[in-house]
Formats: sequence, structure tokens, C-alpha cells
Amino acid sequence: MNNFIYENSTKVYFGKGGVKEYLCCLLKNAGDTVMLAYGGGSVKKNGIYDEVTAILQKAGKTVVEFSGIMPNPTYAKVQEGAKLARENHIDFILAVGGGSVIDCCKIVSAQTKIAEDIWEMETVKRNYPSDFVPMGAIVTASGTGSEMNAGAVITNEEKKIKCGLMGAQAQFVFLDPSYTMSVPFKQVISGAFDTLSHAMETYFGKPDDNNLSDDINEAVMRSVIRNIRVLMSDRENYDARSELMWASSMAENGILKIGKITDFQCHQIEHQLGAYTDCNHGQGLAVIHPILYRHIYKDGAERFARFAKNVWGIEDKKSTEKTALAGIEALADFIKEIGLPTNFTQMGIPTDTDFRAVADSTNITTGCCKKLSHDEIYEILKECI
Repeated sequence: MNNFIYENSTKVYFGKGGVKEYLCCLLKNAGDTVMLAYGGGSVKKNGIYDEVTAILQKAGKTVVEFSGIMPNPTYAKVQEGAKLARENHIDFILAVGGGSVIDCCKIVSAQTKIAEDIWEMETVKRNYPSDFVPMGAIVTASGTGSEMNAGAVITNEEKKIKCGLMGAQAQFVFLDPSYTMSVPFKQVISGAFDTLSHAMETYFGKPDDNNLSDDINEAVMRSVIRNIRVLMSDRENYDARSELMWASSMAENGILKIGKITDFQCHQIEHQLGAYTDCNHGQGLAVIHPILYRHIYKDGAERFARFAKNVWGIEDKKSTEKTALAGIEALADFIKEIGLPTNFTQMGIPTDTDFRAVADSTNITTGCCKKLSHDEIYEILKECI
């Protein structure tokens, strides 16, 4: 195993009723003015907004609302939030929603504290913020695991780039699986597949020899697959939703990445696809993963064969490569089984999308078992149509 340093400063409150029991106490020393951030308004329909605002009022907080955070948060939205935070002298940010809301708030937290443009600061100068408006999160839609780290994915619409930035990490998070009951079922499944993708993208990184991180990862992947199948036949199953919610956090709290150089080439491709099409993230991953893996598995055949056997329960075939390919086909079959799209047409992505530009602007990762060229990424994208 490679050398590593591990720390995760986020405190997790998992289970039913945690917000009602603990939030008021946690905000006691959070300052007077709280920014309440959320998305398109679903939290107002399902009662979570009323629950949270009542607690904030009881705690004597002045509430400033930052709403309308979109599924693929834009850099313009980040700047809107930072401006609002500065004007109202925000002491604490409370993100209520899924990964998009949390991601946006992480960068709002950082941008509020610095005069410099954070996009240029991080992507050009490679400098990173160290001062933040404190924040916490109430997760209402799981899958991204964003609540467990400082990374955020933001779309710069002017530059047509969707990439990771570093911002604040939540001091605390609430993971209440009952909050996911009102989330549209397609979103639940695409979010759960995002979790599986995070686990795979870590698993197929380097080193690819046996290590504890990958042993744990295999258990996480099996759990995600099993519990998605439970939900397909029993949508309200609380236990399955709770397992998926914690698996989402596990995939991004750093445990699976200990001693690893991660892959995340599929994410990089999908991010740029999203920059050009604003598509659903989990669905995009579902389309790209099997096609990408068919392109690269021969360069990591031993690892893909282990994935086939230990995650999908496939018996050894006549060769390592055949076993590896059988695992990829099991993944593809699973994607169909759970109703996710298998091509861009099913996602509603126009066939005249500039896939060449998507490919040419995609970041090439160092952790992938095969270093792809932009031309090969273009071929993968064309196969996805």
C-alpha cells in the first residue's frame, strides 16, 4: 500500500430525527446570521424546509435564503451566493439538499472570504483557499457523497468547463434516509449509480494489487448493487435507502481511497459532456462506463477479472480477459435492469452535440489503467450515441 495521511473532520448524524434532535444545539455558537441554501423548492413541498426554518427561528437566527441552486451548479450561481453572503455578513451556511446544493455552498463559502476570483485562483494559479464561512449540510438526496469532503464540481458556462474545485468541508452533516422518500425514484436510482461509479473509479485506480482499501470497496459495491435491487421491487424500503445513503458517504469519505491513486476517467468524460449538454450526471455515467471499460479492460485485465468474480460473482472463464469482459457485461446488464439509459439518445442528448469539443476538453487522468488520447475519448463518445 502507498503512504497516506488520513483525516476527515466532518461529524455525521445518521438516522431518523437527527435534525430535530441536534441541529439547534449545533447552531448555538454559529453566529447570528445563517444562510439557508437549497435547490428548486422541493424542500418546501416535502416539509423539510418548514422543519429547518422552525429550528433556526427557535435558535434565534436571522435567516438569509439562497435558493434555486440547479442540478449542475454554475459558477455564476456560486458568485451570486458569495455576493449574497458578503452583503448579509453571513456567519454560517446551512446547505439543505443533494450534492449540487452542497457543492455550490462549499465554493460560496470560500469565495465569500477572498477577493480573488476562485476559478482563476485554483485552475490557473493552482492556489487553494484556506479561509471559509463555516458550513453544515442536511442531505436530502444521496449519491454524490459530497457531504464528506471539500471537493465540489462546478460548471463554468462561459468557458464550457465542468471541473472540480476545492472549498469548505462541512463541520457536520445529517443523513436521514427518510428525507429521500420524496425524491423522484429515477433520481434515487441515478444517484445510487453515482455511488457505484465512485467506488469503481477508485477501485480501478492504482495500485491494482491486493490492499485493504479495495477489499472494503468490493463490499461497498456489492452492498450498492444489492440495495438498488431491493428498491426496484420495494421503493419505500427504509433499510435499503439507509444502506445506500451510507454507502454514498463511504465512497467519498476517503476510506476507499486510502493508499490509492484514483481513476475517475469516466467522471472526467461525463463532466465535459455535462458542460456541453447539462445532462443528468448519474445517467451519463451509466451510459459511458461499460463502453469506456470495453476500451480499456485489456490494459487492466487482472483487476477487471477480480471485479467480475468478487463483485458480480462470476466464475472464472477460459482466460483472464474473458472473465474481465464478463464482469463488464454484468455491469451493462445491471444498468439495463435498473432502468438507466444505455445511450445518449435515450437521455435526450442531441446527436449534433459537439462531441469532438467534449473529447478535446476532457481531462486525462493518471490513475486509469490505460492513458487515453482525446481521439479515443471521441470514439467512446460516438459509441455512446
